[in-house]
Amino acid sequence: MSGLQPWIIYEDRYSPGMGEVRVLVRLTNAADEALVRSGVLAPERVRTCETTALVDTGTTHTVVSQQVAQRLGLDVGEAVWVQFADSRPQLVSMIGPLIVEIQGRRAFDGALVTGDDVLIGQTVLEGMDWCVDCNGQRLIQNPRHPNGPIFRV
Repeated sequence: MSGLQPWIIYEDRYSPGMGEVRVLVRLTNAADEALVRSGVLAPERVRTCETTALVDTGTTHTVVSQQVAQRLGLDVGEAVWVQFADSRPQLVSMIGPLIVEIQGRRAFDGALVTGDDVLIGQTVLEGMDWCVDCNGQRLIQNPRHPNGPIFRV
């Protein structure tokens, strides 16, 4: 069969998963930051954590591991019921207040404590006005708001 061109091209590059979007995120204890503003805490004492997070459009809130929660020194709030992607219900801790920073944009959120990964959910994505580009495996600015987030009242 000479003269035929293959119509499938295989790439030799790592692909983290179909449509999977991971971003560098900085998590900050919001109570520490408030204490800095009031002059009670030195800025270098603010507890933060930089890590890679999975953007999960099926998750409502931010999710952190127990280790990240301890590193940030966040207060454990009430236990809340969550439902995982496999429909399994579980009681987990809610912590906060937390500041989530992605590519220079910041949002306040509480976080659910479960698993080993940091997940960024819809509340943060909406608050920062990010859109998920699954094909490009990245976050993009909402094209309807080219000058940055617009908050609805």
